This record gives sequence, structure tokens and C-alpha cells, in this order.
Amino acid sequence: MRKILIDCDPGHDDIIAIMVALAHLDELSIIGFTTVAGNQTVAKVTNNLLKVCDHLAIDYDVAIGADKPLNRYSEIQPQAHGESGLDGPILADPIRTPIAYSAVEYLKEQLLNSKEKITLVALGPLTNIAQLLISYPEVIKHIDVISIMGGSLYSGNILPKAEFNIYHDPEAAKIVFNSGVKIIMSGLEVCYSGGVDHNLLEVFKDKGKASKLVYDLMGFYTRFSKERNIPYSPIFDMTPIIHLLRPEWFSSVSYHVDIETEGQLCRGMTVADMREPIDPNKINTEILISVDNKKFVNFFIESILSLDKTSH
Repeated sequence: MRKILIDCDPGHDDIIAIMVALAHLDELSIIGFTTVAGNQTVAKVTNNLLKVCDHLAIDYDVAIGADKPLNRYSEIQPQAHGESGLDGPILADPIRTPIAYSAVEYLKEQLLNSKEKITLVALGPLTNIAQLLISYPEVIKHIDVISIMGGSLYSGNILPKAEFNIYHDPEAAKIVFNSGVKIIMSGLEVCYSGGVDHNLLEVFKDKGKASKLVYDLMGFYTRFSKERNIPYSPIFDMTPIIHLLRPEWFSSVSYHVDIETEGQLCRGMTVADMREPIDPNKINTEILISVDNKKFVNFFIESILSLDKTSH
């Protein structure tokens, strides 16, 4: 049983990632959630997470994190996730509220009080994780691995050579990648490899509460691809979760990765040192490259359908 803390900025794909994790509580023990500004403001993404927790009747700690990057202004992405950060589904205002702890204090307490090492799953910008490592370096020995959705070996989406989560707070990413903790990077390559054919999403129509939520989420989320005549959509943040559950379906390479913090074309670039010979003592990151698409997509579908049975 792997214990995980999920740091996120919900976000359609964040919510779907969380739902897949919820479908496998026999393999993943979710301790709680922390939120960070990224897809939208931290207030909005926290509200989104609380609404979904109410909607699915799940009870976990939610701690509010950073409202902006370490040294920069926040650059939210309403074009991808809408003005609410979770446009599409109609969900009631949340009844539950965040806990009194800040995200960093909550992460510290959970890590230091755990008898087992914990996996940090980072689905948004790495601001909270960086602040944790700076403020409380003693937690490092309590972290098993930091599995992130972010970066790219070869390309970018917000810039030609930068992916949004890393671009949003490159200074935080640099701290995390150089922390000495092993990083598993689900970058753009593997996320696109696991893209979900839009036609397959019809399986969720007229099913249970979980399926209906995913159907409504994807109705909005797929607009970006459909407007560009792309027949599939990557559910980016789902990738680290499925990798933790089924790592044998993935291929990867391992390099030393550092972060470019400046530059108009490459701020936030995840720079892998691929020069030969590779020094194994300098490797800090396992970079996921591809995944068996059929197994990946079927696992996603089956996970949501199984969650219908427990969501009332």
C-alpha cells in the first residue's frame, strides 16, 4: 500500500486523476490534498476541490497553499479550464471547508508523523513543494518519491520548450529537482502517448455519479483538441496516478534534469543532460516517455465505472 499526498490545482484533469486514485484505495492510501495557484487562482481551485469532495461524498483534508509563484506573478489559464477552473459540470457550492493548516505546514506534519515514507504527487506548479523543502529540509528523508505532472524532454505547450506547470514557477521547480529526492516526471511525451479518443468518452454518458461528472468535465476539456481537429485529448494529471498503480505499462529514461529559469523561449524548460557517458551518480529524474495506450485508456474507463458503485 503506497501512501500519497496530492498537491494540485483543479483543473479538469486534476479531478479526474483524483477520481482514478479514489477507485484504487486498495492500492493507494490518500492522506489528503493541498492546493496551489496554477490553472486558476488558489481560491478557485480550492473551491473546485471542495465541491467535488462534497459531490462524491469523500472526506479528506484539504489545505490551501501558495497563491502565487515564489518570485513571480501568477499566470492562470482560463482558456484551458474556464473562468472557474472547472467549467462544464454544475456543482453545488461546497459545505466542507479547508483545514486551518497551510499546505506547507500540513505536508510537514503528515510527513514527519508518518512511520512510512510518503509519495508526493504534484499535479500543478511546484510552489508548495519547494516551500516545504526550503522551510523543512528534515522532511526529505520521509519522502519516497515526488511524482510530478510537468515538463517535457523535447517540447513544450506554453512555450516552444516549456510545459505550463514548470513554466508557472520555474524557480520552485529548480529547487525540487535539485533537492536530492527522486523525481518521476510525467511530461508531455507520455501524457500525449496516453491520449483518450473522444469517441470512447460516450461510455460515461447516462451512467452513475462519477461517470456523469467525468462526462461533463470532458465535454468542456476536450474543446481545445476538437477545435484543432485532434481526435483525442491527453488527461495530463491522470498519468502520474496510473503510473503509480501500473508502472509496468510505461517506458522511461533516466537523466539528470535541471530547470531553465530565464529566457523568452525556454523559461521553465526541463533540461535533461543526455550527454554520453551518463554519470549514474548524477541522475535525479526518471522521465516517462510512453505508455501502452490501450491498457492506459481501458484502466481509466474501468476505474471511473467502478467508482460509480461507491458514489451515491
